Amino acid sequence: MINSELKLTGHVKVLLNNEVVRDIPNLVVTAGKGYVASRMKDTTAGAMSHMAVGTDATAAAAGNTALGAESARVALTSTAVSGAVITYSATFPAGTGTAALTEAGTLNASSGGTMLCRTVFSTVNKGASDSMSIVWQVTAS
Repeated sequence: MINSELKLTGHVKVLLNNEVVRDIPNLVVTAGKGYVASRMKDTTAGAMSHMAVGTDATAAAAGNTALGAESARVALTSTAVSGAVITYSATFPAGTGTAALTEAGTLNASSGGTMLCRTVFSTVNKGASDSMSIVWQVTAS
């Protein structure tokens, strides 16, 4: 009997003013897994295009479809595929997403949309003059 189970796992790096301040795993949520399956059929569901940050520290759960308390959302600055790994990158410039941030997610729309992944982390205080970048890798294995 052949058992081939597809797994999606993720890893996130949060950089504040070009310094890594968090290096954490993330959860590919149920809606995100459905999104991946739908993209195998066709491209009806738009590609992942945005990243959001927020202030809700409630643990990530498979049933999440949005951040708990979104503070800001920006367009991805880059998307790259290497083998079975896709890397999404986004930058929250000075003045954007200024808060005590504790969560992040990748989505396929500038508002609403389908969430692929969500992660929760210990507080990153992003001040008005701080720039924050997030590099998010999702691996199919």
